[in-house]
Amino acid sequence: MLLMGKSKDQVQKEKCRVQSVLDLLKRQAPLTVKQEKFCNNACVERFLKAKGDSVKKAAKHLRNCLAWRDSIDNLMADEFSTELAEGVAYVAGHDDELKPVMIFRIKQEYYKYHSQKLFTRLVVFTIEVAIKTMAKTVEQFVILFDASLFRSASAFMNMLMSVLKIIADYYPGRLHRVFVVDPPSLFSYLWKGVKPFLDLAPSTTVVSSLDYEESRDLNDMSLYRRPASTRFDHGSSQPSVSKLGQCSSSRFAFTVSQSFDSLKPWHLSLTDTSAAGPGPAISPHNARSLSFAPRGNTDAVKKSFFPSTPMPQPTQKIDPSLIRHPTTPKPSFLHSPAALFFRKNPQIQEPHRDSFFLTYLKFHRRPYDEMIYRSKMRPPLGGLVSIVAPQLRRSRHVSVSQRF
Repeated sequence: MLLMGKSKDQVQKEKCRVQSVLDLLKRQAPLTVKQEKFCNNACVERFLKAKGDSVKKAAKHLRNCLAWRDSIDNLMADEFSTELAEGVAYVAGHDDELKPVMIFRIKQEYYKYHSQKLFTRLVVFTIEVAIKTMAKTVEQFVILFDASLFRSASAFMNMLMSVLKIIADYYPGRLHRVFVVDPPSLFSYLWKGVKPFLDLAPSTTVVSSLDYEESRDLNDMSLYRRPASTRFDHGSSQPSVSKLGQCSSSRFAFTVSQSFDSLKPWHLSLTDTSAAGPGPAISPHNARSLSFAPRGNTDAVKKSFFPSTPMPQPTQKIDPSLIRHPTTPKPSFLHSPAALFFRKNPQIQEPHRDSFFLTYLKFHRRPYDEMIYRSKMRPPLGGLVSIVAPQLRRSRHVSVSQRF
């Protein structure tokens, strides 16, 4: 029987290598029931693939992984009650290929109140919950890092490196894709220096959510819009309706003509039209600017200082279609002379947008729900609630908070 296009000889060789790795492990020390359950054929094949089908290297790597798992055993949700309530790290759902999608929204201040050991346990707990929700035909998961909560690029780099190291050392072959969303400004420079030394660098992509704000590829984006800022006043955003008429101040006033036929639809008057009533005429003593101060006779200024534009004759008929009102053209970079240089290189005409991230954009915008996330946990990861749940179902009087 052929498996995934492999011949019988290849399948037989893989089984022999898997059995050789298990034999080396049992020679060093006997495996417990939990360790034997973990070291199934699929698990050993992933370790072999990570070590280039070397039996000795895979056995050594697997032995270190088993010892590490024993040191962080007894993971339960009761240990991370605060993190679960705030949505620091959780499984948001599954993509079209049934791969679980994990989201990490860790703040920079998290390390001030928590140790590195507790952070490692939180990451491992989230990964274990994602693995428990996998189907039998799925082996990989996806991670989204919301880096907008970090102000320091170096602090976020340390956090990202620690998570990628855990996955590379103890979960080989499990990672499908990592998306770093909205990192700090200096992160790109640090990432260029660290990227050549990471094994999981090809699976890591840095994206910006601003490139997908106007995306119309997803039909259900209106359901997962990001919450608006409380500092933005929607009332101030309404455009004010301007009306033609007088605009007065304490010094001078101008009146907009109701007719658009005149070339100068306004004229400046030298009278005070403030609310206090008509006042004295403008003089060099009360004028704010000397450029508006009349010199000499005021009546002469009224006649000659602002010459009026001759109006068209009343009998003259003007076609309304020929009237062109002044409009402000929309600024466009593509119509500027500088765009000629950028048109030569089609790669820099538009910002870089990863097409794979569009599939996971809805998970990034979807709000967090603690009850939905807790429903994905399997015993004993769910804590005491998931362990006692079968006994509580027998009782008729159970509150909603006790079920979850």
